[in-house]
Amino acid sequence: MPQEKHMDESEFSKVVKELAAVGELIRTHQEEKQAALDEFDKEMQRYKGGKLSKKALASSVKKVNNELSKLDKALRNDIRRAGSVANRAKQTAGRQAPRHLRVSMAGVK
Repeated sequence: MPQEKHMDESEFSKVVKELAAVGELIRTHQEEKQAALDEFDKEMQRYKGGKLSKKALASSVKKVNNELSKLDKALRNDIRRAGSVANRAKQTAGRQAPRHLRVSMAGVK
């Protein structure tokens, strides 16, 4: 007697969990980037208020640009990884395509 395909639920749930984890990582890096921008905005306000020197602001600009660069690279890698994991989920689901079966008086074909 023919058997219908059964999805390996544990494998699929692992892929879904990994996709959720990558999504959280992307959000975390976005929040870190926003925090760096907010911090720089505060320093810029201090500079405009005369409480921070131009030299200190220039140093801060270099530091913040390096940090933003690192975060952008991490975000790109996370997005690439999310795409890869999503493709793996799609492939796992795609393997579940039904087989065409017909029944007749002679049996299952």
